[in-house]
Amino acid sequence: MTRAVVFAYHNVGVRCLRVLLAHGVDVRLVVTHEDNPQETIWFDSVAQTAADHGIPVVTPANPNRPALLAQLEDCKPDFLFSFYYRHMLNPALLEAPRRGAYNMHGSLLPHYRGRVPVNWAVLHGERETGATLHRMVEKPDAGEIVAQQAVPILPDDTAHEVFGKVTLAAEMALDRVLPQLIAGTAPHVMPDLKAGSYFSGRKAEDGRIDWTQSAQQIHNLVRAVAPPYPGAFFDLADGRRLRLLRTLLAPARTPRFAVPTLYRDGADVCADCADGRVLRVLAWDGDWDGAPLALS
Repeated sequence: MTRAVVFAYHNVGVRCLRVLLAHGVDVRLVVTHEDNPQETIWFDSVAQTAADHGIPVVTPANPNRPALLAQLEDCKPDFLFSFYYRHMLNPALLEAPRRGAYNMHGSLLPHYRGRVPVNWAVLHGERETGATLHRMVEKPDAGEIVAQQAVPILPDDTAHEVFGKVTLAAEMALDRVLPQLIAGTAPHVMPDLKAGSYFSGRKAEDGRIDWTQSAQQIHNLVRAVAPPYPGAFFDLADGRRLRLLRTLLAPARTPRFAVPTLYRDGADVCADCADGRVLRVLAWDGDWDGAPLALS
């Protein structure tokens, strides 16, 4: 029987762990994270899924300490899998499994290497993304590609909606290639990293709206950070903060104001943008009485 140790978190972690179990892989240990009480936990629990199947679980603050390496080596794994685990793993861990370490990344590598690839893809207005299973090496998201599954990004999809598609793409890619990986016949294709891209993590402050940007750019930002992420926002001169939670481009509307302005138009809330296009604001929160509000 094929033995594995799994580092995992989030919905991708849950679904990919279940794929391994469905294929009869003997998962000897699951390494995951303690949930952060300051984070909105909208996703499923890897720890609970492992517990449901009687798999030992550990949650080290730092996975790269010698104690975890010793525990992993005691498991004598054929494979190490990382499914949306948030820490980088050092070379000693990657070299411990007999047949290699593999990671599931939420983009079509080599594009969008690095952190929060779904949010970055939406922010940049991409129309496609996906999931990639690749061999883990010391450099992040740089090893040989074993399987990919693409999914579409529709023009008004939020990052949360796209993440649901990417989760399914990850499940499909792993389910398809796992028998070949176990048999030793899976393709391993080295990516051209120069043809790709790399992005770092994002902070809540990165959701601040720049009203000098185009309506499309602002719409993409709203989609990229819409709940359950912190949301796109702007501050008024008196310190009030407004968040735009859902928008639509309104190409048939004529702007009413010469400068970026938020206003009510009948039953609709609209924002005239710097490029002369109009956004309909479908959901927002904050203290605003509906009077026209100049944006800067």
